[in-house]
Order: sequence, then C-alpha cells, then structure tokens
Amino acid sequence: MVSLEGVFLFSASIVCFLSFSSMGFASFTPIDCFLISCGGSKSIQVEDGRVFEPDFGDSDVGLSTNSLITVSNNENGLLSELHNSARAFTKSSAYTISTKQIGRHWLRLHFYPVKNNQHNLKSAVFSVVANGVTLLHEFSFSRLGKREPLLKEYIVEIGGSSSSGNLVLTLSPARGSVAFINGIEVVSMPEGQFDFSVVPIPMGPGFVIPSSVALETAYRVNMGGPRLTPRNDTLWRMWNSDHTFLVNPGSARNVTKDPKSVKYPAGESVDIAPNWVYATAQEMADAKVVDQKFNITWAFQVEHGFTYFIRMHFCDIVSASLNNLIFDVYINNQTAVESLDISTKTMALSAAYFVDFVVNMSTGSDKIFVQVGPSNLRTTPANAILNGLEIMKMSNPSNSLDGEFVGYSSNSKRSDTKRHVMLAIFATLGGLAGLLLIAASCFLCSVCFRKPKMVKQKSLSWLSFPNHIGISETKISAGSFASTTPSRTLGRIFAFSEIREATKDFDESLVIGVGGFGKVYRGVLENGVMVAVKRGNSKSQQGLVEFRTEIEMLSKLRHRHLVSLIGYCEELNEMILVYEFMAGGPLRKHLYGSDFPHLSWKQRLEICIGAAKGLHYLHTGAAECIIHRDVKTTNILLDENLTAKVADFGLSKFGPALDQTHVSTAVKGSFGYLDPEYYRRQQLTEKSDVYSFGVVLMEVLCARSAINPSLPREQVNIAEWAMHWQKKGQLEQIIDPYLVGKVSIDSLRKYGETAEKCLAEYGCERPSMGDVLWNLEYALHLQAAARQSLEDENSNAIPDIPYSIPRVESGDADEIDIVSHGESDVTTSSGVFSQLMNPKGR
Repeated sequence: MVSLEGVFLFSASIVCFLSFSSMGFASFTPIDCFLISCGGSKSIQVEDGRVFEPDFGDSDVGLSTNSLITVSNNENGLLSELHNSARAFTKSSAYTISTKQIGRHWLRLHFYPVKNNQHNLKSAVFSVVANGVTLLHEFSFSRLGKREPLLKEYIVEIGGSSSSGNLVLTLSPARGSVAFINGIEVVSMPEGQFDFSVVPIPMGPGFVIPSSVALETAYRVNMGGPRLTPRNDTLWRMWNSDHTFLVNPGSARNVTKDPKSVKYPAGESVDIAPNWVYATAQEMADAKVVDQKFNITWAFQVEHGFTYFIRMHFCDIVSASLNNLIFDVYINNQTAVESLDISTKTMALSAAYFVDFVVNMSTGSDKIFVQVGPSNLRTTPANAILNGLEIMKMSNPSNSLDGEFVGYSSNSKRSDTKRHVMLAIFATLGGLAGLLLIAASCFLCSVCFRKPKMVKQKSLSWLSFPNHIGISETKISAGSFASTTPSRTLGRIFAFSEIREATKDFDESLVIGVGGFGKVYRGVLENGVMVAVKRGNSKSQQGLVEFRTEIEMLSKLRHRHLVSLIGYCEELNEMILVYEFMAGGPLRKHLYGSDFPHLSWKQRLEICIGAAKGLHYLHTGAAECIIHRDVKTTNILLDENLTAKVADFGLSKFGPALDQTHVSTAVKGSFGYLDPEYYRRQQLTEKSDVYSFGVVLMEVLCARSAINPSLPREQVNIAEWAMHWQKKGQLEQIIDPYLVGKVSIDSLRKYGETAEKCLAEYGCERPSMGDVLWNLEYALHLQAAARQSLEDENSNAIPDIPYSIPRVESGDADEIDIVSHGESDVTTSSGVFSQLMNPKGR
C-alpha cells in the first residue's frame, strides 16, 4: 500500500495522457476500426486523439438513401464536435459497414439531440437493430432525463461462416417521429477477449459464451480509483469510479499502487483491463475490532428478466507476501468463489487476475449485489479486495437486448442458431430459474418467425385451457402435473375487453404491486366487485408455467386462508389472473418499508396463525399434498380485517406420493427463504415450506428483510442472525423496537422455539405445519393469559421485570408489558387448538 500522498499524486496524474508503448505495453491495433461522424462534413478529432470521419465517401460504409437529413448546431461549445451534428431519418434506414475480420466487434453508438428548428430530436422515438439483434426499442432521449450525450456500448458478432462480413445497423423511427444518431464506432476485438469459461450463479458447470450472443455494457467500474477515459485503455473503454455503487462506503477504503508494478501473467492479455484498474482497489476498512466479520457490498440496478455476464478483476496490491490474502466472493448472496487466494492463481503479488460469471435476473430482483468478505476458513488477517468489475447484459432467446422484441435479420438461420444456443446457456445456468427459463424459451422459439419489420411479441403462444378438468389425466405441460381430481371449473374466463374496462385500460395509477410475473392492478368488475388483476409481463422471462400452475392449483383449493382465484383471461395471448381483492396488501408492507401503522404482537401472532392454517391445509387438507415452494412475506396477503391469506401458487408442486419421501425437482424459490437441504439435494418436501415459514416468523418478529446485504456480514441473513440470539436465549435483543416492553416473555420464548425448530438444518428435524400452528396458538394463548394476569393484579409494578415497562397507551389495548409466567400456570381451552381436529381449517 502507498501513502495518502500517493493517492493524491495518482489521482492528479490520471488526467495526463497515457502512452502504453512508453510503459512497455503495445497498444492494440484492430484490423477493423470504423470511427464514423454521422451527418458531419469534416474529420473530427476527439479528446482521446482518435479521428472520426464523415459517413460518406468511404466505400466500406454504405448508407441507404431513405430521407437523409443532416442536422447540426455549433452553438453549444460545451459539447464535442461529434455531438454537434447528427444524421436523422424519417423512414427506416440502414448503415452497412463492410469489415475485414469476422467475429466479435465493439459497437459503440453516440446519441445527442442536436437542437434543430425542423426536427425535435429530443422527443424522437425510434428503434435500433444490428444484424438482427434488437439494441433499442422505441428509445427516446427525453425519457432519460439527462442533458449530456449518451454512449451505448455493445458487443456483436459480424460474419460467421464466411471469410468476411457486414454489419447492418438499422434505425427505424416510430410513426410520425424521426430517428437520429451522432456517431458510430465499429472496432474488432482482440482474439480471445471473451473466450473464457463462465461460472453460473448459483453454482453450476462452467461453459463458454458463444460468439453469437450479443452483449451490452451495463457497468464498467474501477474500484478504489478515479474514472478512466478511452485514452487510458487500449480498447478505448470507459471505467467509472465505484463510490456511487458502494452500499456502505464506511466498510471500504481505497488503496493504490504504481501502475508500472502491475504484472500480467503469461497468457493473459494486457487488453483484458488497463494496469490502472489493477493498480487500485477497495479493501476492507479497519473496524477497530479484533475479528472483522463484514463484507464490502456494491449494488447495481439492472433490467429484470435478462442474464448478465459479470467479470471481476483482482490484483493483490495489499499483501507483503504470498498466501496472505484469502477471502470469499458473493453475487446476489450466493457464494461465487470460496476462500480465494489470488497468489495461488498468479504465483506473484501485484499480478492481474480475473474471473467470469453469469447470473440470471428472472426471479424478481432488479439489483445485482457484489460482495467480498473474509473467509471463515482463513488463517490470515481478515481482509478482502476488489479491483475492477464489468457487468454486461446478454441478449435473450429473441435476439434482443431490450425486452422481447425481434428485429429483422438478414440471416434467419443465424438467428435460429442463436436461440438454440441461448436455450443451452439457460439450461446450464440451473439453480432457481433454470427450469422456468427452459420452458419459457421453448415457447419463444415456437413463435419467433422471421418478420420483415420490428414487431413486439405480446406474449408466448400456447394452447388454451379446457374449461373443465375431468377424471382423465389432463397434461398441463411438460414437466408439470396431471389432474386426477373430479371435474371442477377452472374459474370464470374473462374477455380481454372486460379486463381493460375493470382496470381503466390498465391505468398506472391503479397498480398495487409489481412482481416477476408482471404488474398487479386494482380493478372493479361490472357487478361492482373489487378484484386484483395480475397481468403477465411480455418482457418477463417467466410466465407461462406459473400462469398454468396457478390456475390449475387454485381451481382445486378453497380455504379461508388462501387467496381465491376468480378467473383468468388468455385472449390475444395475454396471461391475466383475477383474484379476490386483498385491501391490506402484502404482510411485508405492514412490517417495514412503508408508513403503515405498527402491528401489535397479538395481530402479528394472529396473522402468522392464519398463514399457518393456509399452509397446513395445503399440506394435509387438500386431495393431494401441495407444496407452496415460495412462502415469504410478500406472498402472505391481508384483507381489510388483517386476516392472512397465502397467495401466489405459480411455483407450487404436488407433494410426494405415499410410497415416496420427496419430489426431485429443480430448485426454485426466493433468496433468503430457500430450504438449505432442498437447495443442496434438489429434493422437495413439505418441510421446505416449513423452513421458509420459519424465516417469515423472524421477519415478523424483527421487522426487517430476510436478506439485507448492507448490514454487517453476520446480520445479512435474518435466519442465521436470529438463531444466533435464540440459541443464546436472548431473542428479545433483536425484536422490532416497537414491540419492546409489549410482549409476554413466555409468549416470546414459545415463538422463538417454534421458529428455531422450523429453521432446523434438516427437514426431518422440523415440525409439521400442524405442530407449528399448535405452537403459535399456544404463544397467542400465553400472551392473552399474561395480559389477563396483569389486569387481575391491577398493579403498576410487576416483579421480575427484565427491563423497564413503558406505559400502555389506549391504542395498545391488546399489548402488554413483558411479564414472567410459567407455562404450567396457563389453563388451556379446548377451543384454542380446534384446528388440529379439523385440518381444513376455520
């Protein structure tokens, strides 16, 4: 490490022009290097020294003559000359660029709405397609809310089977609008830049991303260092500072070293990342404790429904000797690398090293969390570093980087091949979303025909449901289930016009929730009944399997503590589900993250009891055991009376037959709630729901999320953190501050014991939902008995109080101060546990 003065010297020197050749590094000389000024009339030299030529006069650059318009404005001196001119089109037009090298190329597009009296480029709406890959669909600069020029960077394949190829870049304005572009860069990439094995997260077998898959740069970050411009990079890339992405800046400190000391091991190209990236890093800050146990966390907003390529750059610039830095790497709370020792990979200090991953974002989250932290297996001082990070969006099976939109391809065979390759990638990913992605992708392939112009795929094509399910085994879909229950209606079939009327044409002001499947709207049917309308999102990678499963499952279920399905709509390839309206919304909003009134302890217990009744019915009361598989606080909804109902059966599965112990299936669920045994063995039982419900119990008690990466490492996972205090007998230390002084110690003890049993490592050690229900009703009875005892004593001083009692306000009539009562003092009532005598619930 260098001194603080060295950091300032490094930051100041970064603005100077870097000559790679003077440092002993040969600058990359691409075979293809097209730098095009669109609409410009002369050569333009940009800040980094490169020269952009006009888009006419080059035999290798062709431009269709569809309404060519040159737009320029030299009044804004703050902009580079490249952004003071643009080429605009009123009709679909294309640049055709003939390249010498086949394979992957950088494609960079420059956009800035030049002021013009004739055309308002800021409000222009248009789409961009490159060799059949949709880069932008109905893009508009006005939606960005930014004033500076926009640079979009992609990696696309040119050629393939021939010795040379063309890049066809098509710009298509929306009806009544124009399309425009200021600059284009097409640069061949060094050989082998992305031909490395990537590791799926969750962990699975590695594979190499085929060149036919297009990528879009989402983030490129220089950890611990300043912003790097194209003049500092042999491939003319931009590297931004990481400070805006740090979740807790106090957890990290930046370190730096002389870039000249960075070594590139044999076989590693200097073009992978500049030595300026490897010469800086973020390392764990000194928390001034004996054993530091926390992670450095970065959060990156991404677009839901895509798979992302992640490259992490490491260089040990902080150690004095080899094998002295060992740490863990996490992506989205999943272990990516365990006990990483960089020096065992490079056999040297200050040597460049990188690892590639892919992570699928189809499970509902729209953020990628990257973390580094000390390994539990280390024998070295606690420390962890990260030098650089690249995150790239991968094109989906529809050849798109902007949702499910398909562009015209001059080579349909290539497009079909790409779709099949993407299916193979998604199959390799495995884990939580693999099976779902395979099913969705298969249907996409069946409907992705060639189209002469860009079209939006509304939804996946599939066969309609029969109105009734009979005794005959009706196969719902491959890998799904067969119904052998007596004939029963699947619910009302709504016309799409009815749904539009009920939701006022899907008015955004009526949106009451958003999930992986799509948006949920509040609606009113023609008979005045209020409903919740869940509409499948055409951009989502999930949908069809859940849609069918939800309808099939809920057609068999009716219970006070399960959300009722009223009907569905499949018209015009829509996937719409109509449920009873739950005015209280999801349980999570009543616990944290909103301004809802605090729930009392009695209310929380009653809600947990209601949810337990619903799950107990699924496991034992239905014709067949049903495993919910996605129990969490957002899937427990409340009505206007705070009655709890379990919702969202899209991932549900029928339980094992009588002669089986489990169902073997791919892992699905939500981070933080997954049964660890199910995750390890891919063997599903109803005890997996019990584990997830144990996490819910702790959320209810502590009023915090199941996973919170911004907290110290030992607190990130609520199940681990709560069990730490439960086993110490001090669970009251972490409960919701609102509940402090208002919970019977006996009720809390019984509640904690119940949650601890639910969260047992192995399913055979967990209770059934019936036992969980019994214990929760007992905890409620203990709370009521303690309150009654307090009223009987009619005293303001209660002996054996562990800490001071706040005054009970009139609004807390069902809450009491913590008191100590033995369980033997409580007389049970025969009515308290009636649920066990009637498994179908009350």
